[in-house]
Amino acid sequence: MSPYLARLRAHVGHDLLLAPSVAVLARDDEARVLMVLNRDTGLWQTIGGMLEPDESPQEAACREAYEEAGVTVELRGILTVVAGPRFRVTYPNGDQMAYVATVFDAVVIGGEPRPDGEETSAVEWFTLDELARADTDDITRALLQASIAPGGIEPPLRA
Repeated sequence: MSPYLARLRAHVGHDLLLAPSVAVLARDDEARVLMVLNRDTGLWQTIGGMLEPDESPQEAACREAYEEAGVTVELRGILTVVAGPRFRVTYPNGDQMAYVATVFDAVVIGGEPRPDGEETSAVEWFTLDELARADTDDITRALLQASIAPGGIEPPLRA
């Protein structure tokens, strides 16, 4: 938890917070998507997280890609912006969050994919077929569905 979010939680407890966030669909030449394994849940998820104060969504996307997966990305555009009931979560400790996520199309331009060991325990490339069968949480599934194709994970991602 970031120091900013910890300060907010100290004031509001477990009450619902609206959280601006980003997700990064980093792809390779074969249109595979780079995913990270969440260390706490054991589920695959997109690269991403909350914006920090005074940070742009673009800056947050690049920071999260480097922090969580060890890669430098070039952002190619916004695939979608998502929010609503499918992007609301209550964490095991009772904290409630409603995410508003800007989802970026990206390519890896530097670094070697590696987990950070804190938030992520593995980093792997997934084909679109593999993504459809990957063990993910509900928010990740909804985010992929909204970003790649309405109603389901289907090729192609934007080139």
